[in-house]
Amino acid sequence: MAKLILEDGTTLSATSFGSETPTDGEVVFNTGMVGYPETLTDPSYRGQILVLTYPLQGNYGVPDERIIQDDLQKHLESDKIQIRGLIVQEYVDKYSHWGAKRSLSDFLRSQHIPALSGIDTRALTKRLRVKGVMLGRIAFDDEKKGQKIEDPNKTNLVQEVSCKEIIQYGTGKKIICLVDTGVKNNIIRSLLKFDTTIIRVPFDYDFSNAEFRYDGLFLSNGPGDPQMLKETISNLSNVMKKNTPIFGICLGNQLLALASGAKTYKLKYGHRGQNQPCIDETTGRCYITSQNHGFAVDQKTLKAGWRPWFTNANDGTNEGVYHKTKPWRSVQFHPEATPGPEDTSFLFKDFIDSL
Repeated sequence: MAKLILEDGTTLSATSFGSETPTDGEVVFNTGMVGYPETLTDPSYRGQILVLTYPLQGNYGVPDERIIQDDLQKHLESDKIQIRGLIVQEYVDKYSHWGAKRSLSDFLRSQHIPALSGIDTRALTKRLRVKGVMLGRIAFDDEKKGQKIEDPNKTNLVQEVSCKEIIQYGTGKKIICLVDTGVKNNIIRSLLKFDTTIIRVPFDYDFSNAEFRYDGLFLSNGPGDPQMLKETISNLSNVMKKNTPIFGICLGNQLLALASGAKTYKLKYGHRGQNQPCIDETTGRCYITSQNHGFAVDQKTLKAGWRPWFTNANDGTNEGVYHKTKPWRSVQFHPEATPGPEDTSFLFKDFIDSL
């Protein structure tokens, strides 16, 4: 019998439909109704056991990951599954979708990712909302009672998902240096829709003293605690001594804030889903956004010249910052969507126009 064991001692019995490989991780929940192929391959989920709150999963299978566009998987957000484990209430093995090539179960097993069904995900989500995200372990029959659960947050998760060498996409006029701390493929696709050249660099590359010229700096999404990326923050601080345009998404929002002297903190259970309302503080307009993060910027610590750009309408947390006089801006949500609403995709054009 398979089971999910939480750090508070809660044990939930389940049925396995993935690889029967025991694993540890941080147990988090996502409230999105669709988009599990994109979600499972999002590098921001590195180190996490994902609970999908929508009760039915697997019914539309998984697309063909061999389809490549712009040197990227067309239908996935990275070249592999990034989560450590998956928890659903009901799994459907007989999928139906014109673009599906195999089942979710086959996809997970091919990459040795465990997955459990038959768990009351509503009750589990309520527990995580009350107590906060917890460490957990997916275990099987031979599990030893009391085994210590590894905390993925003590490792540099960004190092695991960042590229290892410089990669170039496109040959357009505007040159963008993209700092890869776990970038989603659709961020690159979104930038390539314009007349751009994207130079993707590892998270620890000294982009403040780059071997190439670039017009703008782009900070990607990614997993883990932003305060662990001291080298990236230092390089960013050096770039900010110039007037280079900077735009960040998700982890990039946190890194920009830290480089400016502000602070970040861990949220109780984070924002993960496709229906988070965010208010633009400069216009008063509210947008529905796709999100996936466990840390946030403490906007009370913003330094002189900096202002909150977006605010989460549900809990009042920061969703973006900007500088009053410098071309530096970032958002906590995901304007590139995949999955989720595309309401804020115009932010990519705004960044390109600023170069």
